[in-house]
Amino acid sequence: QVQLVESGGGLVQPGGSLRLSCTVSGTIFGIYMAWYRQAPGEQRELVGRITTGSTTNYSDSVKRRFTISRDNVKGGVYVQMESLKPEDTDEYYCNNYRSAWKWGQGRQVTVCR
Repeated sequence: QVQLVESGGGLVQPGGSLRLSCTVSGTIFGIYMAWYRQAPGEQRELVGRITTGSTTNYSDSVKRRFTISRDNVKGGVYVQMESLKPEDTDEYYCNNYRSAWKWGQGRQVTVCR
């Protein structure tokens, strides 16, 4: 069973930056990967995805501020988050975009003064 482990994140002031990493226990070769976020009591929403060729797509709310990347050899997927806003405060998760694996524990990102 594939395991997903997210790391990074934390507390930052508005306008700050954070980076999240996701380590996948299995291969990610040939797999579209994605980052999601979820607030308590809310549905999980797609932040962005990255194709096998590293083409990326983002939700309008994070476009031009977040950058997703991948390292197929290391089995890692990353999101660099810039110009963070309070509304970016959420729990962040990575997963297989087309066929979700068991969700990891996620990482909390909190943006506040």
